[in-house]
Amino acid sequence: MKHYKPTSKSRRNMSGINYRQFVTTNEPEKSLTKGFRRAMGRNNTGRITTRHKGGGHKRLHRDIDFVYDKYDIPFTIKTVEYDPNRSGFIGLAQYKDGEKRYVLLHNTAKVGDTFIVSDKAPQTPGNRLPLGNMIVGTFIYNVELKHKGGAKLARSGGDYAEVLAKDGGYVDVKLPSTEVRKVPANAWASVGEVSNNENRLVSLGKAGRSRWLGIRPTVRGTAMNPVDHPHGGGEGRQGRGRRRAISTYGKPTGKGQKSRRTKKYSNKFIVNRRRVGKK
Repeated sequence: MKHYKPTSKSRRNMSGINYRQFVTTNEPEKSLTKGFRRAMGRNNTGRITTRHKGGGHKRLHRDIDFVYDKYDIPFTIKTVEYDPNRSGFIGLAQYKDGEKRYVLLHNTAKVGDTFIVSDKAPQTPGNRLPLGNMIVGTFIYNVELKHKGGAKLARSGGDYAEVLAKDGGYVDVKLPSTEVRKVPANAWASVGEVSNNENRLVSLGKAGRSRWLGIRPTVRGTAMNPVDHPHGGGEGRQGRGRRRAISTYGKPTGKGQKSRRTKKYSNKFIVNRRRVGKK
């Protein structure tokens, strides 16, 4: 971690990642980048569907390979790079046939390391193989939900899932949220944990740094008027006047409340629900 001299009140408690310690280049591979416009929490009609998003520094999109459809061909990490669109580090992988792709790196990856995507690959960090071929207790990331569906789970900096059990063509996987979920045994995952595990220790220090990241201010519902939020109104400071805290749209929120739909299609794959509230 990198800490700063207290030249101001906001600077006193500010911290960040010492990128010079990990990143090997500042110039991304041009053929794997493109410009894009972030949605800023709006849908296709321009209406806000996710609050508190907007602004922030302009970003360049890196085309990350989450499908890993080149089997039994080793690839070597040429660079370790920062990606503004995710919390983990990415690496430029060059396959033995010459093709280059960006991949999400595991926690101990460095330039010159060689990995492989194969159902016969050894279980060393960075290699990728089907869940059914893994030993119980293995830490994994970049987990698929179905065969050749692309990595969907455990992709944030420092995250990992754990293989708990195998039964009936499914593998029980404990996710970073503490949820235990059944995943098909022919779905693939990478061994290890995602790089940049210090990301969760970062203290932004000041409001302006949130704005650089595209995070807009949050106003408490109780500070609003009744027309703006279900918790709003009342003379002086009032309780919310209802048993459960809800969002501006009337849905349960905060305080460890369950918000998952009771008829969601994937409920049958959940072995243990995630723990809610304070961990």
